[in-house]
Amino acid sequence: MDKKTTNLVLENLIAKLKEVSAKEKRPLWKRVANDLSRARRQRREVNLNKINNAIRDGETAIVPGKVLSDGELTKKVSVAAWQFTKKAKEKVKQNGRVLTIQELIKENPKGSKIRIVG
Repeated sequence: MDKKTTNLVLENLIAKLKEVSAKEKRPLWKRVANDLSRARRQRREVNLNKINNAIRDGETAIVPGKVLSDGELTKKVSVAAWQFTKKAKEKVKQNGRVLTIQELIKENPKGSKIRIVG
């Protein structure tokens, strides 16, 4: 039995990710789509300190799940995710940019300088 999400926005995002993956021939987007297709309790939850340790200045972190606020983000980076806590958004905005995954797809369909974190 195929597990489907009841969130139409998420379903549309997953379909868009798969479409861009095929069009641009980039497995990155398909991987993010597969991660977002998981049950909610299996999706990634990543703290800012993990993002800070995993990424370099000028890169973009993509979290196929939720960004949590524990830790600090000391690098000038962009962070894209399915969800952010309010405090995590505030902390990211101090040094970098907060993006939705949809915005990231529009800005960077080729997926260059992007790291999946989580």
